[in-house]
Amino acid sequence: MKIEVLGAGCPKCKKTEANVREAIQRLGISAEVAHVYDMKEIILRGVSQTPAVMVDGKLVVAGRVPEVEELMELLKKK
Repeated sequence: MKIEVLGAGCPKCKKTEANVREAIQRLGISAEVAHVYDMKEIILRGVSQTPAVMVDGKLVVAGRVPEVEELMELLKKK
């Protein structure tokens, strides 16, 4: 599973990445986590609001910081 956090590196983006990593740890799953900082790349992916989270290329959250529990539910479905 590949999880990407999209955002320029603001505190909300950093919190989103931390929440993603916490959700993965709590679930005990293995996943590659990457952070996309380049705004041109983010726009090319069709994302207009950050922070955003993509799982295996699918946008699952945009424009807000998801809670760890929400991320856990999203990742269980994958």
